[in-house]
Amino acid sequence: MKIAVIGFSGAGKSTLAAALGKHYDIPVLHMDAIHFLPNWVERDDADMLSDVQQFLSEHDSWVIDGNYSRILFDARIEQADRIVILQFNRLVCFWRAFWRSKKYKNQTRPDMAPGCMEKFDKEFARWILFEQKRKVKRYKLLQEQYGNKITMIRNQRQLDKFMKNQG
Repeated sequence: MKIAVIGFSGAGKSTLAAALGKHYDIPVLHMDAIHFLPNWVERDDADMLSDVQQFLSEHDSWVIDGNYSRILFDARIEQADRIVILQFNRLVCFWRAFWRSKKYKNQTRPDMAPGCMEKFDKEFARWILFEQKRKVKRYKLLQEQYGNKITMIRNQRQLDKFMKNQG
């Protein structure tokens, strides 16, 4: 089984990916974890590309969470047996990300690169509230192209139901 988990920041992609990886006993790749070096320094796309190519070639089953459209996005989507899109309300994502920053204050999340202490700053808040709108069009196109393998989740109730049905 190959599962791509994409969606808005703060919607719970990494949490869902970890749960699916555990449920199906398959490896999980968190794109954020390979995008950053310590202290939120961004890695070169070429290095990320190499890591993702290696992960895809080494595993017959996987869960990959994260959008990163410039890093083998089309290949990940094409190979995926299931594509889960978390498209929660942006205000919900904002609050989830805010509370996550409180939960992991002065810590690095399990799905993040080492040395990236959890933060919630104005730039990230703006990204959640305003920049992510551009993804909606892409998700609609994905639904048209890959409708048979897309699961669209728009709220916590739908996410809970999806997880309950995984058993």
